[in-house]
Amino acid sequence: MRLRDLPSVDELARTVDDPLAVDVARRVLDLAREEIQAGDDPGDIHERLVAELEAARRPRLRRVLNATGVIVHTNLGRAPLPEAAIERLREVGRGYSNLEYDLRAGARGSRQDHAAAILRRLTGAESALVVNNNAAAVLLALAALAEGREVLASRGELIEIGDGFRIPDVLARSGARLVEVGTTNRTRAADYERAIGPATALLLRVHQSNFRLVGFAEQPSTAELAAVARRHDLALVDDLGSGVLSNTVLLAPNGASVRRGNASNTVLLGDEPSARDALAAGADLVCFSGDKLLGGPQAGIVVGRAELVERLRRHPLQRALRADKLTLAALEGTLGLYLDPDRALREIPVLRMLTAQADVVRARAERLAALAGGTVEETIARVGGGALPLAELPSFACAVEEELVSPLRAGEPPVVAVVRDGRCLLDCRTLGDAEVDEVAAAVAAARG
Repeated sequence: MRLRDLPSVDELARTVDDPLAVDVARRVLDLAREEIQAGDDPGDIHERLVAELEAARRPRLRRVLNATGVIVHTNLGRAPLPEAAIERLREVGRGYSNLEYDLRAGARGSRQDHAAAILRRLTGAESALVVNNNAAAVLLALAALAEGREVLASRGELIEIGDGFRIPDVLARSGARLVEVGTTNRTRAADYERAIGPATALLLRVHQSNFRLVGFAEQPSTAELAAVARRHDLALVDDLGSGVLSNTVLLAPNGASVRRGNASNTVLLGDEPSARDALAAGADLVCFSGDKLLGGPQAGIVVGRAELVERLRRHPLQRALRADKLTLAALEGTLGLYLDPDRALREIPVLRMLTAQADVVRARAERLAALAGGTVEETIARVGGGALPLAELPSFACAVEEELVSPLRAGEPPVVAVVRDGRCLLDCRTLGDAEVDEVAAAVAAARG
């Protein structure tokens, strides 16, 4: 094709009925000219216009099928929402709501009131507040309680929380000054006691959610730090990260424990700290995520003493960090399930995947292998999301040809798998029963 053979923008745009046609036709023709000048054939210009228009209208944020075996997969949107949360999204999102309106008083209300009552019930806190993620919760707590003053934190807890964000950076942006105590592997309550001075505002405890120190290591308990804080009339802020409400709520069935051993009724989350336990041990404020082990939408939740939560609520940053109505609706729908622990285990996808019996996962893998022409392989699933880094969940995958990895990812819906030993593994712990047929169809389509 020669340059003079190309149609004009108007001629090309008139071949389709689309309000975006002129802009897209201009881009298609510009690219075609560059290719012709480089000695390449631009191909069928009309087909390229149609393809570009389809791409322009295709949503960029798409549903994918998670066959990686990582339950709380950060890159794949972390926790899939339970149906109760999705129903609340539909109900609140399709019209107006009482987001900041008190229906009883007929006057302005607070968006923080909607989730506060159920969070108090579930954690035993005096008050609660919701912002858009846990980093924001920590930032707000530090800004409201320690701006211009010192915050004591263990060197072993100055973690990077993902995508390059680090606790010291968050603390610096709050306006507080970091004072490091102890050493990387061993910090004691006495280290905090010695570091307290006239400029100290609070003690910060950060859960090592995405790594563990083993061997010659020591960290003070929440109760020990709370005692130090009380002696000096300081606040203790506990950043839990993972979003466990109460370890007493979630009991694994036989064989489904992520702890060592398989004793009946082993606590599913092992020694993962919970918000209720942290408050009971003396923490004044506890911050955690709504979209990790809690299994809800991305949110940062702060629970604790009413007077401190109120200081956070009145801080100017709160308006910039607050959660929107859809987040609050989905969070409320998720939290409501925790009022019935059995229902929470059945209906919250993250909890359901965590507690699924190995034989149930294997049966799912066998069904997928039969449909997709693959073989069943034993594998290990992970919790993900920076939670329980040492936990290993027995799992089973359907193994197919390695070369299917890219076509599966490019399909509709995309299927994200892993490669191991020259095979594409479709881990069935993170696939639901209803998704098996979809994955099998995607494998058939990928084979062409």
